Amino acid sequence: MNSLFWFRRDLRLDDNTALLKAIQRGNPVLTVFIFDDNITKELDIDDPRISFIHDNLLGIDKQLHNYNSSLLILKGNPKSVLEKLVDKYNISDVYANKDYEPYALERDYEIGQSLRRKKINFITYKDQVIFEENEISKNDGHPYTVYTPYKNKWLSSFKEILPIEKESEQNLNYIISNHRIPTLEELGFIRSSIKVKPFNIEDLDNYSTERNYPYLHSTSHLSPHLRFGTVSIRLVLQKVFNKNYAFTSELIWREFFMQILFNFPKVISGNFRSKYDSINWLNSKSDFENWCNGTTGYPIVDAGMKELNQTGYMHNRVRMVTAGFLCKHLLIDWRWGEAYFAKKLLDYELSSNNGNWQWAAGTGCDAAPYFRIFNPIEQQKKFDNQNQYINKWIPNFDSDNYIKPIIEHKYARNRAMEAYKTALR
Repeated sequence: MNSLFWFRRDLRLDDNTALLKAIQRGNPVLTVFIFDDNITKELDIDDPRISFIHDNLLGIDKQLHNYNSSLLILKGNPKSVLEKLVDKYNISDVYANKDYEPYALERDYEIGQSLRRKKINFITYKDQVIFEENEISKNDGHPYTVYTPYKNKWLSSFKEILPIEKESEQNLNYIISNHRIPTLEELGFIRSSIKVKPFNIEDLDNYSTERNYPYLHSTSHLSPHLRFGTVSIRLVLQKVFNKNYAFTSELIWREFFMQILFNFPKVISGNFRSKYDSINWLNSKSDFENWCNGTTGYPIVDAGMKELNQTGYMHNRVRMVTAGFLCKHLLIDWRWGEAYFAKKLLDYELSSNNGNWQWAAGTGCDAAPYFRIFNPIEQQKKFDNQNQYINKWIPNFDSDNYIKPIIEHKYARNRAMEAYKTALR
């Protein structure tokens, strides 16, 4: 009998929980990645995240060659693909790391049911987080809905977590195989010109003081790598915990939003706080188009959107400004912005994207008060006072002759205040 390990959001051999558990089972292990048609059908054929995944799969395959093995890459419906593989390769156990998003939970439930009917075990493990689902909860067992007490409980519960020991090479028991990696084109994609940057968590000494200044490049670029699991969260925390409190707090935000999504799946399409359901969003298509294209007349907003459109990245401070501008200056439903970011962001993760957009709109858990409305002009003065970031993304920027704002700040602020007050009456 053989075991099968299914790569998903864990594109690495090192410190990969379910993979090591599969190897420890003692059977030869077949490694598989499936491009899920249910996901890829929603993406552009040149989506840069597909190129990133493919590049990392090539790297894994190259590593597997050291063990006279290779990675099997397929495309289709995961349930159908796995049902065929378990018969073809005489599989007794299928291993995977847990995924907590609603689609993944439903998919894995159906796959588990299908495999069990074939008398095959489907075994999943925690891997992409330190604490999952309900591991950090209130004393009464209910989930936290406010970040700060969640963070405090998380920190008090955290002990030094070292990476899982690597198996010695003589114990790495992969199925001997020589699968050929299909090209992007054979899979129905083409290579994107946008690339995911390598991450850097070694040089973050000034992170807490410089992270809000988009021209300083003082961020780690870690988020896409955590999203796709090219590095383990345990390895990251081993390097930053007790050394960089501000950066650790950002990692905890990620797990906070994950447990919110798991415990309150209604947030996918609805406001976390239902009292805001009556907001009268204006949803002007022309305003939305100006926001998407970076032609609002507010330089820091426009620079942020141009950075996003050209690179798949946007600095976190600028994300806050651009998101707040869409929801409160333009009174456009946060779901419009969330969907646009989902399409463009290299580090798109449903839980964090949703949580941060609802925070910006004031409709979410731990929400900023609805009357906290960023002034884009003041944000520019505070965080890019020499226009270094703006000059990078808006060619030939001239503050005196820049395009006129599509809406005046004071008017927009008063309009937003009235809209929110009306909704809460």
